[in-house]
Amino acid sequence: MDAMVKACLQSAMPVVRLTVSQAADGASSRGPQLQAMQAAVQNSAEARGLLAERQADGTVPGHPYAKWAGAHWILACLADIGYPAGDRTLLPLRQQVYQWLFSPGKEKPPCIGGRIRTCASQEGNALYYLCRLGLEDGQTAQLAERLIHWQWPDGGWNCDRNSQAEHASFTETLLPLRGLAAFGAKTGHTRSRQAALAAAEVFLQRRLFRSQRSGQVISEKFLQLRYPWYWHYDILFALKVMAEAELLDDGRCQEALDVLEEKRFGDETEAPGALAAEVKHYHRGRRDRSGFPPLTGAAAGRQSPIGL
Repeated sequence: MDAMVKACLQSAMPVVRLTVSQAADGASSRGPQLQAMQAAVQNSAEARGLLAERQADGTVPGHPYAKWAGAHWILACLADIGYPAGDRTLLPLRQQVYQWLFSPGKEKPPCIGGRIRTCASQEGNALYYLCRLGLEDGQTAQLAERLIHWQWPDGGWNCDRNSQAEHASFTETLLPLRGLAAFGAKTGHTRSRQAALAAAEVFLQRRLFRSQRSGQVISEKFLQLRYPWYWHYDILFALKVMAEAELLDDGRCQEALDVLEEKRFGDETEAPGALAAEVKHYHRGRRDRSGFPPLTGAAAGRQSPIGL
């Protein structure tokens, strides 16, 4: 593990150096060195690639949710790579997201069978990246209240309009958990923190990947690692969110941690201790804004270490 950390701290990618440094030194790390690493991320090829299509007014073309080039995904990726908070040039992108999320169709989702059916991952993701990028305002607080109001009795959210669907969806619950935990930590909003803890139980009660009823693996896709995650679920993303919510010490995370440990490269490889990106959600195209190099190897398999 020490060899992997040392290698990451010497990486040519500022994103990797910053992420590993913060993980090694603790979330409270401050000082000139941290500021220098954040500045390097802001000027990195990844950040420049994500922002490459900004127009004169600071917006990007297309719908904010256009995969993966819309304003929503650009802000989410910037937050994930450690882009420094407080860049006011990102406000036009925030406005694009607000115009979408506060449109009539998004503000009043259907209530079927006594439950709100909506893609809460969208609000959850926005809540997260606005907090991380220092772009939160009164409307951001409205997103938190909206999620709390829409939360299902079991603690999660689901967009399934089938009235017989009565349980939360993993993919629609992880990002609201992440967003509410971030908002609660940053603002001290007690109800957001409580809602995040309730959402965490959706995963913890299932050991992050097992059926609560049968104990079987819910989906093999949950055990396949990828980056960026966008809105998709896997155990690595879930464990990262649990760490952000200060829940990684919960014993119900242990089995997922063990699965992750088994996926690490051995000492005989060029990247001992690293993890591999086993699948990907993006492809190279005219408007690809993933900001990350393409994966290599058969089916983008275990020959491509995950940098973050």
